[in-house]
Amino acid sequence: MSDATPSTPALPEKPKRSRTGWFVGIGIAVVAVIVAVVLVVVNLTGSGAATAKTVTVKIGTTEASSPYWGVLKKEAAKEGIDIQTVNFRDYTQANPALADGQLDLNLFQHLQFLANYDVQAKQDLVPIGATLVVPLPLYSIKHKSLKDIPQGGTIAIPNDATNQARALLVLQKAGLLKLKNGGSTLATPADIDASASKVTVIPVDAAQTAPALSSADGAIINNNFALTAGIDPKSALFQDDPKSSTAEPYINAFVARAKDKDNKTYQKVAELYHTKAVTDAVLAESKNTAVIVDRSSSDLIGILDKLKKTIQAAQ
Repeated sequence: MSDATPSTPALPEKPKRSRTGWFVGIGIAVVAVIVAVVLVVVNLTGSGAATAKTVTVKIGTTEASSPYWGVLKKEAAKEGIDIQTVNFRDYTQANPALADGQLDLNLFQHLQFLANYDVQAKQDLVPIGATLVVPLPLYSIKHKSLKDIPQGGTIAIPNDATNQARALLVLQKAGLLKLKNGGSTLATPADIDASASKVTVIPVDAAQTAPALSSADGAIINNNFALTAGIDPKSALFQDDPKSSTAEPYINAFVARAKDKDNKTYQKVAELYHTKAVTDAVLAESKNTAVIVDRSSSDLIGILDKLKKTIQAAQ
């Protein structure tokens, strides 16, 4: 064993800062910033793999030229939805086209019309979103009031089953005719009590009710055809009340095939109808005669089912 005191070990030399490491660190930081900026730009511009593609939705209608469609299309475009409208001349074509898959949705009819179609055609088209209720008015260019319409006068009414029944109920409420047993949403001209009625009716294609004004004492004209013909809604001699509970069968709606009732894109289109820009355009176009209705699809389907049962029971 040595008796010498051990010497203090030397401290390790302080490492020198590596310039290469400094540059590498800066490089990594710069790359990280660039990546972050690119990700932000991708999110802001909608570029990159996560971008949602534009979805096309083809909608059948009888009023594709109406200004509100342009507003709805703009609102839908903001959501990546390209609405393409397909116009039909009358009410008989848009439901078969939807059932056959030529359309994704249609928007032209109320629930009573849809119920009648589903039962008669053995289809299962369903409403996915409410839009509005419009009054069904009586117009005349020959007379200025109901009392001026003569005994035995003639009134043109739409000849499709559902609008025809509604027209008869309007004329009954106006005091111009009487329906046996008070009538119903299934009433036909055969239900008119002629001996207790002031007028007779002339069923014509709905699109021909406005032209019929020149020959008849009056005509029941759907709102879209009246506006197309340049008729002022304020000139109506009489109309039903779109706000009453009895107006439920006449709620207009977006309609889809049953298998598509939960389609999120289609539901979004129905939802966008209720944006202020769209409803303002709709009300302006109807000259504030329309009443906007916001009812859930389950509510609408419930109303539809009741109407279909009533129709089936009457067969």
